[in-house]
Amino acid sequence: MLRRREATTFTISFLDVMCCGFGVMVLLFLVIKHNPATMVTSPVKTADPAGEVSKLEQEILEGKDGLAQLRNTIAELDERIVTAQGLARKITEDLNDTSGKKEALASTADTAEIEKLKEQLQKLDLERQELESKINGTGQDTRSFVGTGNRQYLTGLKLGGNRILVLLDKSSSMLDSTIVNIIRRRNMSEQARRESPKWQRAVDMVQWLSTRFPLTSKYQIYPFNTSADSIVAKTRGQWLSVSDKKQLNQAITDLEKIIPEGGTSLENVFEEISHLSPLPDNIYLLTDGLPTQGRTTPRETTVTGRDRLELFEQAVTKLPKNVPVNIILLPMEGDPMAAGTYWQLAHLTNGSLMSPSEDWP
Repeated sequence: MLRRREATTFTISFLDVMCCGFGVMVLLFLVIKHNPATMVTSPVKTADPAGEVSKLEQEILEGKDGLAQLRNTIAELDERIVTAQGLARKITEDLNDTSGKKEALASTADTAEIEKLKEQLQKLDLERQELESKINGTGQDTRSFVGTGNRQYLTGLKLGGNRILVLLDKSSSMLDSTIVNIIRRRNMSEQARRESPKWQRAVDMVQWLSTRFPLTSKYQIYPFNTSADSIVAKTRGQWLSVSDKKQLNQAITDLEKIIPEGGTSLENVFEEISHLSPLPDNIYLLTDGLPTQGRTTPRETTVTGRDRLELFEQAVTKLPKNVPVNIILLPMEGDPMAAGTYWQLAHLTNGSLMSPSEDWP
């Protein structure tokens, strides 16, 4: 039989007590937190705007002062650099000026001494020439030329003059003495034509003549075929000084580069003489026959002996008067009237004619 539980007056459990206590605590917390009377406000520090602005302005002023100091320092450095550069430039100019004066003084002294020696040497050379001219009765060689066997003789050829003109025939006929060989050599290379024995002999003759130019005279060398021009570039119509040996040697060197070609026009070359001022007082004509054309190229392909004689007579009318013409006539096949015709020209102009031996010059 079951026993009945006994009733007690304390029926609240421990858990209920705890819940009630917790509730009381929550209620107190809420009352205290939201009560304006019991709320404590903590003081909050607010920044002073005027003080902050003043502080920023102070920092800006300090920055400006620092920037001004930097600019002053930079300006001072720039001024020092400019001063240093100017000083360096002045020192350099002084050094250059001193060096230039030193060189100028040395150069002036050397130049004056050299010019003085040159004048003395030229004076002595002229005196020597005068003495040798009186002894030998001829001019003094201005250049040296030694031919085959050292033969330097010309019988009856009038040498010298104050203004000497050399006319050198450079037509195709100067390649050889026979017509067949002329045609054959005309088809050879430039080097072979330039080295033709007859042409080389003609160049040697001009070299020999150049050695007999008086030192105080003037000269001009005109190679010609159908036209004529000075062997020295850009000196057409001008007289050149024999004393300028460098120019004279260069002229002879340039002669060796010529290649004989074309026909022969004495009329054109004689007319060219009139462009020289003053006129020459001695002419040397090196050729091998009568001309083959006049001022213009003929229409016919062949020229007869009579035609060549008429061309020669027409050319002689262009010669200036009272000027000796000395002819050196080289051999040429098929032109029998050349020797007599040129002899008449030499005789009428008070010049001379010669047909040199094969071993001259």
